[in-house]
Amino acid sequence: MKRLVGELTDLNIKFQLEEAAGVVCKVIYPIPVSSFSGKGTEVAICTLSSMDLLKKVSSDAIMNKLLIVGRLFSENKGIDHLIQFCTMSSTMKYLILCGKDTNGHYPADALMNLMQFGLDEHNKIIGTKAPYPFIKCYPNLVNKFREQIKLIDLRDCYDLDKIIETVNNLT
Repeated sequence: MKRLVGELTDLNIKFQLEEAAGVVCKVIYPIPVSSFSGKGTEVAICTLSSMDLLKKVSSDAIMNKLLIVGRLFSENKGIDHLIQFCTMSSTMKYLILCGKDTNGHYPADALMNLMQFGLDEHNKIIGTKAPYPFIKCYPNLVNKFREQIKLIDLRDCYDLDKIIETVNNLT
């Protein structure tokens, strides 16, 4: 028990340091846009850390078939926000992951493992290599997300034509 408490304390300190680093990064490297809304209802795209891909998708006519296109940088807060958005939509069915996973945080790996294996009793995503994969969403939201959304894995794909073809096959 002492060992578990010690590990959780170490993780809490590490999390606080990462939170502080995140605030510093936002000031030093501001990211002006995180998502763009489309006119569709069932398909969303997550370009992970690929900002150029986010801009390409957002300026293409495919936005008429997309609910939203956005980015995902973190394996905890980012996934929490993603779950909340997706479960608020009663029409969304598909989430396409494309682009580059964020080195060091690995949110795509965390999301894929969340979908496949779920959470442990401490709300930690099972099986991921992400360093701090703890979800704060209520378990019922996580379960709803896992049941409602089909994840389409196009990680490391930067080809807009292939992404568009995937969207067209889903709609």
